[in-house]
Amino acid sequence: MKAVVVTTTGAPAGIAYADHPDPVPGPGEVLIAVEAIETNYPDLLVVEGRYQVRPPVPFVPGKGAAGRVAGLGPGVSGLALGQRVATQVEYGAYAERLCAPAALCYPVPDAIPLVEATAAVLAYQTAWFALTDRAALAPGETVLVLGAAGGVGIAAIQLARALGAGLVVAGTRGSAKHDAIRRAGADAITDLAAPDLREALRADVHRLTGGRGADIVVDPVGGAAFEPALRSLAWRGRHVVIGFAGGEIPVARTNYLLVKNIAVLGLQTSDYRDRCPEETAAAQAAIFRFMAEGRFRPVVSEVLPLHAFATALDRLRAGRAEGKIILTTEGHRP
Repeated sequence: MKAVVVTTTGAPAGIAYADHPDPVPGPGEVLIAVEAIETNYPDLLVVEGRYQVRPPVPFVPGKGAAGRVAGLGPGVSGLALGQRVATQVEYGAYAERLCAPAALCYPVPDAIPLVEATAAVLAYQTAWFALTDRAALAPGETVLVLGAAGGVGIAAIQLARALGAGLVVAGTRGSAKHDAIRRAGADAITDLAAPDLREALRADVHRLTGGRGADIVVDPVGGAAFEPALRSLAWRGRHVVIGFAGGEIPVARTNYLLVKNIAVLGLQTSDYRDRCPEETAAAQAAIFRFMAEGRFRPVVSEVLPLHAFATALDRLRAGRAEGKIILTTEGHRP
C-alpha cells in the first residue's frame, strides 16, 4: 500500500509518500480501506518529534480516518465487511490501509460523506469533551472559543450552538477568516491581534455580555491569548486548556483563580479514547446525529490527495487552514 512514512523526525527529508507493508488486523481489530484522512495540528508536532507521544521510526502519522471495513480480526462483532466507519488512532492514518481497535470504529450514517465524517472525529471529540465533560456547559452560557478558525475552534463553535450555549464568541487574529467563523455559527468575533490584548479582550467580552464575562473558554492556542482570556471569564468561569498552537506554554497566576472562583482545566482527548472508549463512541454517535439532522457540517477548506500531504502540513504550520484539510486516497468514492 501507499502511505506517508516518517523515517527521521524533524527533518523534511525524513518523511515521504512511499510503499509500506499492509497492516494485518489482530484480535479485536478492524482493517479499514481508507478513503479520507483528517489532518490536525498535532500531526505536525508528531512528524517534527515535538509531540508528547513519539512513535518508533519508521511510522505512519495521522490520527483520524474514514473508509470501509476491509477485514475483521478475531473476536470482532457488530461490524460488517464494506461498512462505512470513521476511526481515531494514535498514529497510522496517513495510509491506504489502517488497523484500528473495533471499539474505536464509529459507524458513519449514510447521509454523511466520508470526507465530512473524518473531519468530524478528532477535532469534534476534542470540542465535545471540552464543553460537556471538562467545562460542563449549561444551556444559555457564554462560550469564548480561541483559535476559532482552526479545526477545534470551528468544532467548538458548532457544538456549543448545538448543545444550547446562549452566546458564542470567536477569537481569531485579524479578519481573513471571519466568513468561515460566521458560517460556523459564531455570534460575535473578537480580534486576538488587538493592541494591549490583556485589556482589550476582557473589554470586548464584557461589552458583549453586559459586563458579566464568558462562562467557558475553549483554548487550543495558549501563548499570549491565555491570560487575556482568563481575565475575561465570569465568576465561576472555566478555562479549558487543549493545546498550545500559539507556541508558548503559559502559566496561570493562582491568586486570580481564587479571587474570581474560576477554574483552569486540562484536556487530553486521547485519554478518553484509551480510558473510556464507550464514552468516546457515544460522543461520536451524538456528533454524527447532529450532522445527520442538519444541525451543522464540518468546515472543510481543502481536499488534497494523500501524496500532497506536505502541502497540508505546510498549511497547518502557517495557520492558513480555515477548518479542516482532508487527504484522500486513490480508493476514495465521492
